[in-house]
Amino acid sequence: MVEHLGIKFTAVGDDYLEATMPVTDKTKQPLGLLHGGANVVLAETLGSVAGMLVIDPTKQFCVGLEINANHLKSVREGVVTGIVKPVHIGKNTQVWEIKIHTSEKKLSCISRLTLAVLEKK
Repeated sequence: MVEHLGIKFTAVGDDYLEATMPVTDKTKQPLGLLHGGANVVLAETLGSVAGMLVIDPTKQFCVGLEINANHLKSVREGVVTGIVKPVHIGKNTQVWEIKIHTSEKKLSCISRLTLAVLEKK
């Protein structure tokens, strides 16, 4: 999915991870707008990767429990940039906030992802 939609990781910091996604025919809905589901794929990708970066992957793994997204501004062209930051990193759950901005730096979507942290057997 990541490769198909053209998602690329572009930055990593102490408390964030960033990725971009082009607005193309692969990510647009029939009216020519960025598909809300594409926003959710970008958000869940960012949150899931961030979640795996803060656990011991030899002993644990993360799975999604819940994701929501508020689509605030339509996007017809360009590239959107998502930035994920932690809200809660616990022993059994993690909560991540993902903000997606247009090429003009306008907030187009805000999402929250909850992950379950499970032990490998």
